[in-house]
Amino acid sequence: METLTYFLPQVWFAILALFLFLYVMLDGFDLGVGILSVTASDEERRGILMTSLGNVWDANETWLVLMGGALFGAFPLAYSTILTALYIPILMMIFGFIFRAVAFEFREHANRKAFWNLAFGAGSFLAALGQGFALGGVLAGIKVDAAGDFVGGTWDWLSVPSLLVALTLIQGYVLIGSTYLVWKTTGNLQQTHYKTAIIAAWTTLLGAIAITAIAPIFYDYARQRLFTQPLIYIFTIIPILGVLLIWQLITSLNKRQEKAPFFWTILLFLLTFIGLALVVFPYIIPTEITIYEAAASPSSLVFMLIFIGFLIPIMLAYNLYQYFVFRGKITGAHYE
Repeated sequence: METLTYFLPQVWFAILALFLFLYVMLDGFDLGVGILSVTASDEERRGILMTSLGNVWDANETWLVLMGGALFGAFPLAYSTILTALYIPILMMIFGFIFRAVAFEFREHANRKAFWNLAFGAGSFLAALGQGFALGGVLAGIKVDAAGDFVGGTWDWLSVPSLLVALTLIQGYVLIGSTYLVWKTTGNLQQTHYKTAIIAAWTTLLGAIAITAIAPIFYDYARQRLFTQPLIYIFTIIPILGVLLIWQLITSLNKRQEKAPFFWTILLFLLTFIGLALVVFPYIIPTEITIYEAAASPSSLVFMLIFIGFLIPIMLAYNLYQYFVFRGKITGAHYE
């Protein structure tokens, strides 16, 4: 039983990381395309952008629902504390989702589309901003008492580092959204998003460098992890790999490759997640609550693991089938 007490929280930490990565990768390009839709020069272009999402965006957001449910069941203490501390960023994200979902449907039937176009783009930006602030707030640490209850202030999540995390995440979403549109579009529209992808690659890189530089200054736990053996060697390799991936990404964009930029971007996201997991583990709320302290009972974790063991393959198969069916290009009369 003692072995399970330590092993099961680690398994659920990995499952949560998987859900979060799949959500950021899949709904990330949704949000990126939504933000880019604001810059579309005409209704036909905007219509192509939104059509590229029409058959996949609902399924992409399912991973966020699964992550929230898994966090509630596996780490109930962390769930209640995080939601209390990050109430405002989470509300920002929820309102953003509402705006973009309503706008997506209403735009199709509206004679005057300007308002719904703005609502879709603004909702996408607001959802991404809320997620960025939530991530920055968690990484900054949440003040709790001995029982693990939140004792901080309403605006603790708002700081210079969390703002930098939020802006960098938005740039990352724009990057993966641009590379997705490079894959899915043709002609002049595709050429436009080759350019937006290159710009977003550079701005994301600058944001990542800035976060890496200031994290040891603002966060003691990050400094200790980054400069402690053997992790110091791993954290030396990760930035080098990141630069190599950025170089491959920009090279593929300059060569006007269609699919490669999207996959290089996914690898960048994956590398970032590995780095974050190594910095945070074994804490689920740095540096206050570990996964072992926040975990539910072993029997609950085992029961949930059996259920999720069936659900994950089904969800993955559904996503893969969906992208296979709708794998073609999205074109318009003037952008073929």
